[in-house]
Parts: sequence; structure tokens; C-alpha cells
Amino acid sequence: MTAQTVASLFTGTPLAMSRTHGAPLMQMAMPDGAGQPQAVEAALSVRLEPGERYAISRNVAIVPVRGLLTPNAFVLERWLGWSTYHGLEATMQELSANDDVAAIVLLCDSPGGYVLGIAGASAAVAAAKAVKPVHALVHPLSASACYHIASQATDISLTPGSVVGSIGCMQIAAAPVQPGMFGEQTFIITSSSARAKRPDPSSDEGRTEILRGLDEMEAAFHAAVSAGRGIPLAELTERLSTTDDPADGGAIFWGEDARSRGLVDRLETAREFWERIGAIYAPRPARPAGRGARAQAAAAAARLAI
Repeated sequence: MTAQTVASLFTGTPLAMSRTHGAPLMQMAMPDGAGQPQAVEAALSVRLEPGERYAISRNVAIVPVRGLLTPNAFVLERWLGWSTYHGLEATMQELSANDDVAAIVLLCDSPGGYVLGIAGASAAVAAAKAVKPVHALVHPLSASACYHIASQATDISLTPGSVVGSIGCMQIAAAPVQPGMFGEQTFIITSSSARAKRPDPSSDEGRTEILRGLDEMEAAFHAAVSAGRGIPLAELTERLSTTDDPADGGAIFWGEDARSRGLVDRLETAREFWERIGAIYAPRPARPAGRGARAQAAAAAARLAI
């Protein structure tokens, strides 16, 4: 029996995803075994147990935005450690109210995912930013829906070789064109006032309807990026285009090109990022001068005993 792949969850729905980067993940088999702890950031020796959505290290909450993003496919969250929009929304609300958390880091490694549900997750990041700093670290990928979320952070850092972009929406559609495996032609008929329920991508009318929906989703995507990154909406499509034609957007960018277009704020290594964040929110205590800490503690205890 052929194992069901992750791609089965993404067929026929509007996507905000870099297909180039998402294709290998789409071919993975649906999980059916126990989840394994996920490394969050090797430099911090921080790991997440299966089902955990964040970790806290030295007053900083680390929230992975990982894998193919869905609204509520919790089986993927539980067994593969992939993020869900509902999970991110709940996480940001919880961390915003946690007085022990001085700042939040979104650790981005995702090609994107569903359009459905993304608005709530992005709004939750924006709301958290109004309470405490939210820093996004792209290491190594923040494309499409993932960038939609990252764009709402206080700032974005990009590590060497990492990429951002693929801003836009797509939909993979199919229509029956020949007899199926039983020698029968399949026909899909909608009710009289529901032609848009199942648009036929092989017809001009069907393509027009699909494009209408995608353009509405793209407009919302652009509006979110414009607000989050402080880029005037009228300029955004020009900045995202690889040519003089604003229609040639949807590409990915890295390095200085990404920064010059206003998509990221800093270019730094992961180590530089964590050292900077640690220095701001959780400076390590200075080593005692002279005698060791144990000797000083013993001397203090002796004084108290007198």
C-alpha cells in the first residue's frame, strides 16, 4: 500500500509557498510514528520535545516557524515539528503575557504553506510586537507565507546564504480531460448559482475566477508586508520585481539584494545574532574578580555566622 504523502494536504487549496523549496517536503510520507526532539538552535543547545511550540533561554523565547505551514494540521506539528498558524497565534499570545520573557525570536526555516489561516498568525506577531520586541532570524529560509509572518516582526536578520521572498500566491488545480482508470469520463457539475465553486482551469472563465481569488489574496499579502516593513504600498511591487515590470515579482532574494529592497534589516551570522540578542536582553553575569566564586561565597557565609 502506497504511503500518503504530505502533498495530499495541499492539493487544490490556495498556497503562499515557494514551490521550489517546498517540493521536497511535499513528498514526505505522512508521519505515523513517535516524534523526536527538535533542535531549535545548536548555538544555544536548546531543543524542543515533541509537541512543544517554543523554548525559553535566558529571558528570550525562541519560536520556530518551520516546515510546510498549515492552519491546524497538528499531526505535522506533533510528529515533524512543523508550525501551524493556530499554534503560532496561541504561542504569541501566551508569550506576550509572560513577564519572564523579555523578547521573542522567530526562528524561520519554511518555504510557506496555506493562505487559509495566515492572517491570524501574522496579526498575532504584530500584536506581540506592540508589547515586546519580536526579532526574526532567517536561517536559512523565509519564503512566501513564512515571510508574511516574519514581516510583522520588529526586525529581520538574514544569515549568509539564506533567502527571503517568494511574495505572492498560487493554486494547483486539475480538471478531468480523459477517461479514468475504469474507462469512464468524470464530469463535475455545480448548481446553477455556484459556478465559482469549482472553476474549470482549462477554460478562460475558470482561469479568470481562480486568478480573481489569487489576486485578492496577493493584495492582502502585499498590504501586510507594506505595513510590517514600513514600505509604501505603491512602491512594494516595484521593489519585489526582478525587472522593470511590476508583474515580475514572486522571486527570492538573499544578501545585500534582500536588504537593499527593504526585506531584511541586518546581514549577520547566527552566532552574531545570538550574541547581540543575549547582550541586549540577557547579559551574562560578570565573573568575580580575584578569588573564585566559591571562596567568596564561603567567606560571606563565615561573616554571617559571626
